[in-house]
Amino acid sequence: MSGIARGRLAEERKPWRKNHPHGFVAKPETLPDGTVNLMVWHCTIPGKTGTDWEGGYFPLTMHFSEDYPSKPPKCKFPQGFFHPNVYPSGTVCLSILNEDSGWRPAITVKQILVGIQDLLDQPNPADPAQTEGYHLFIQDAAEYKRRVRQQSKQYPPLV
Repeated sequence: MSGIARGRLAEERKPWRKNHPHGFVAKPETLPDGTVNLMVWHCTIPGKTGTDWEGGYFPLTMHFSEDYPSKPPKCKFPQGFFHPNVYPSGTVCLSILNEDSGWRPAITVKQILVGIQDLLDQPNPADPAQTEGYHLFIQDAAEYKRRVRQQSKQYPPLV
């Protein structure tokens, strides 16, 4: 089974390196000995222009199992990331990442990252993952926006 997951990830990496959405980063982890670990990718998702997330470049780690693409990767922002659909651990709650509902093996790394970017500015209140982000999103839009803009400043572009 291990060959299937790594083969698929190696194939996905080729077109990504040639053509990916502006501002996004997705690279397999480089181990201390210089080898590449295709099972862990370090990514950056830019906040969409014209939203409260604009200007932020949010770090995300994708952990792939040997069962990929039959099972989705686990996608995690840093612990404590502020968003209604991100658990306190940083794990993203998104339908296409749920192996029991929205996941399909045809979904690509690129589609996952763009889907998470869309989720940042369009939270799903029907599927909350953290209490604070959810309550502010529902009850106090001004404070929610302030917290989002504050968080965006914590993640400036890497130069």
